Amino acid sequence: MIDIVNEIDAVEREVGSGRIPAGEGRAVILRRTYEAPIDEVWDALTNPDRIGRWFLPISGDYRIGGHYQFEGNAGGEILECARPNRLRATWAYGPGEPSEVEVRLASAGDDKTVFELEHTAVVPDEMWDQYGPGAVGVGWDLTLLGLAWHLESGGTIGSKQGMAWLGTPEGKDFVRRTSDDWGRASIDSGTDATAARAAAERTRAAYTGDVTAPEA
Repeated sequence: MIDIVNEIDAVEREVGSGRIPAGEGRAVILRRTYEAPIDEVWDALTNPDRIGRWFLPISGDYRIGGHYQFEGNAGGEILECARPNRLRATWAYGPGEPSEVEVRLASAGDDKTVFELEHTAVVPDEMWDQYGPGAVGVGWDLTLLGLAWHLESGGTIGSKQGMAWLGTPEGKDFVRRTSDDWGRASIDSGTDATAARAAAERTRAAYTGDVTAPEA
């Protein structure tokens, strides 16, 4: 059984910035160490059959310049692929210019891998003020949790099962804790503390369906 609190605490969260073709963007960065060899983590991230076991079914043309599509979710173009250390792709969900996601891996011994994910997007100020980095960050926290479970157990978790878990007390507590952590990361990046905490609470409410969260 995976320890949810330990998994939350294993992730370092950072808010930054970066330039992508769409312009100067805001970045969320997640960093943690997995108890698995780098080749194993790379395979879990890039093998289409395995991706569908811990994230979502994927289809596409898996080469640099090729396009991919997650079922019912984002798609994009593969920009870089340097096995087993670096993967970069555009990330498009809905209308508007695509954002970019980059994953970096580094070996930390025979059975450990340092994993870093950076997602950079041009976000309207009003959207950022309302939800802050957690709007994207919490989703990636859930993704990293799924990957941790898969690497530990070798099992499969379907999207319906994952959504059902989000509605449980444990799932809601996960969202609350990670939303709070993104609020703290936002404060560390220079955001006013009161505004950052309010945005984190709105993010928590959006993920859990709690309509009692404050509007301001």
